[in-house]
Amino acid sequence: MIEVRDLTKRYPGRTAVDGLSFTVGRGEVVGFLGPNGAGKSTTMRILSCFMPATSGTARVAGYDVFREPDEVRRRIGYMPENNPLHLDMRVREYLKFRARLKGLGWRRSRERVDTVLQQCGLTEVGRRIVGQLSKGYRQRVGLADALVHEPDLIILDEPTIGLDPHQIRAVRSLIKDLAKRHTVLLSTHILSEVEMTCSRVLILHEGRILAADRTEDLERRLSLDGQVVAEIEAPDAALLEAFRDHPEVEHVEIAALDGAYRRLALTPRNGTDLRPVVFAQATAHGWPLRELTRSRHSLEEIFVHLTRARNRTRN
Repeated sequence: MIEVRDLTKRYPGRTAVDGLSFTVGRGEVVGFLGPNGAGKSTTMRILSCFMPATSGTARVAGYDVFREPDEVRRRIGYMPENNPLHLDMRVREYLKFRARLKGLGWRRSRERVDTVLQQCGLTEVGRRIVGQLSKGYRQRVGLADALVHEPDLIILDEPTIGLDPHQIRAVRSLIKDLAKRHTVLLSTHILSEVEMTCSRVLILHEGRILAADRTEDLERRLSLDGQVVAEIEAPDAALLEAFRDHPEVEHVEIAALDGAYRRLALTPRNGTDLRPVVFAQATAHGWPLRELTRSRHSLEEIFVHLTRARNRTRN
């Protein structure tokens, strides 16, 4: 659905996007993740034909963004960060107006407006003035606007910014529902949003892509120190003997807990999952085992790890 090659956007004194290359397949929900100023919004504006690039190529659904912008616009639903709604229009009136601007006929525009009003939970406010709606409902109107012409690709730039927790949940649920019928590119700097809604993530930092992979694959790549922690009832000496010289164990830590229980922390060699090893030893020795977990990297930890590594390399 999206093919980007060596995309660059320069402004006087700074480079906002620096040689980006990535692809997004049809039906994917991809998170565009990075701090403010990473180049997310600039890239989305280029993909939506809002601004030109300095160099590089970008294609949407096989159409060149720079040479065939009209074809690209027909296939994109774009919701920018600052949702530019007509605040003096009624919701239904506004969506009909937008549908006609996007090339839908009178009858088809009416059908599509009815559909997106229901899809975005706007049926009850269809006759209300947009400017009188809450921020959450305005975000829904922006999503309905992006969907009204049935685009192949939906681009959402910070769709939950400024919303309260209940509104965020509602928008998140809507995005998940969209993924059943559309390709979605979601830009955000909120890491939990990507974890909960996206199948794959592109991590940007200072205009460049640091990583592009599924969240679980990124975690697996960075989990070479995926520590296993067990709460086990056994003598210290016996635990050391069982695990200290094990070929798959790099480091052993033991700390006292309540009663005879010990907190056993094992650091593996080469990212091996040591949980089966601990369970086997506990079973063989008859040690009571009340907890066995493996630490995992959150998306926030992955992001911090990658950006720190990038900064060290640059310096």
